[in-house]
Amino acid sequence: MSFDSSSSEDLNYPTSTDESTGSSLQFLLKAHKYLQDTASSSAFRPRQSSRRDIGLQTLMTDWFVEEPIDDAYFRRKFRMDKSMFLSIVDDIEANFPYFQEGYDARGKRSFLALQKITSAVRQLATGNAPDENDEYLCMSARTSRETLDHFCDAIIKLYGREYLRRPTQYDVARIFEAHEAKHHIPGMLGSIDCTHIEWRNCPKRLRGQYTRGDYGVPTIMIEITASQDLDTRTAPNSSFSVNGRDYKRGYHLTDGIYNKWLTLVKAYPYPTDPKEKKFKRLQEAARKDVERAFSVLKKKWKILIRPLRPMTKHKIGQYVYALCILHNMIIKRDGRAISPVHIMDPPVEAVYNGDVYDEIQDEDVHHRLRFDLTEHVAAQNLPYLNE
Repeated sequence: MSFDSSSSEDLNYPTSTDESTGSSLQFLLKAHKYLQDTASSSAFRPRQSSRRDIGLQTLMTDWFVEEPIDDAYFRRKFRMDKSMFLSIVDDIEANFPYFQEGYDARGKRSFLALQKITSAVRQLATGNAPDENDEYLCMSARTSRETLDHFCDAIIKLYGREYLRRPTQYDVARIFEAHEAKHHIPGMLGSIDCTHIEWRNCPKRLRGQYTRGDYGVPTIMIEITASQDLDTRTAPNSSFSVNGRDYKRGYHLTDGIYNKWLTLVKAYPYPTDPKEKKFKRLQEAARKDVERAFSVLKKKWKILIRPLRPMTKHKIGQYVYALCILHNMIIKRDGRAISPVHIMDPPVEAVYNGDVYDEIQDEDVHHRLRFDLTEHVAAQNLPYLNE
């Protein structure tokens, strides 16, 4: 077999060693001259900085002029309507110096609150890296990270007392009414469930502690709990009656991993009676509410779907608290909140009662409550629970 090689002219290769050496030397000379020009310490070179006014002008032109981009598109991008967004900007700017206008030692103006909050909300909504705002807002990755941390802290301090409050007596009554109308069972406060989010920058010393076999990567578990509702020394009255019996405290629906307590109602693991099968179907259907809540929260704020970048659990907790507050604010603004009005309870003196926790952990009362609920559901004769 013969091999027909191409000529050096066709491949544009140097035809001689001298030509190749000359090309290499020419490249090295150019590189050396470039390094001398950029690394020279004798000549004064002002620090390069992005033009923040360009980012502000672009932001105003796109969203905040007389004829901006469609409001529906704004809501899709920022997860809230424009009036709510601007209200948050005004509140944060008025209460936190970090978001107020200032000047550095060079006399350059800082980013405005509108630019910083836009960067923070977009990070929460997309879950992208902080440097995605480098071109649009002319904001560096470091400033974007700091802005996100300050924004979450500001949201919690400003709105956490109202939108992450423990339920009052009025809230409990509205919750009972809503759940009984939808699921046809009295005394239900809600459901308890958990979800996992990936922790990308988990420290190596903690990876074994936060890695489960079914995930394979470090995760942080977000769980809806009822710790405050179980503290009956100061908790609001949540008593109810079912099947002719009175109970002092409301309950949450749970799955099989939780304890058999008075305030937790689990489904039957192996139902055989038709009444037990109906209650199991109703209990599983009602628990879809909390699962949908996690799904909506993750799809709306995609930072919970993407691997989280903070190095500490505290920052992750701040992100989650801020997102829950924003989620509740949006629901209230859309008119979909169960208890939109915050009516405070009168102050109650805390009285210690050591028998309360023993009563809550009584398995006999747990089984009796589940039996009464089963009988109540069977008497309702709900067609969609029949096989």
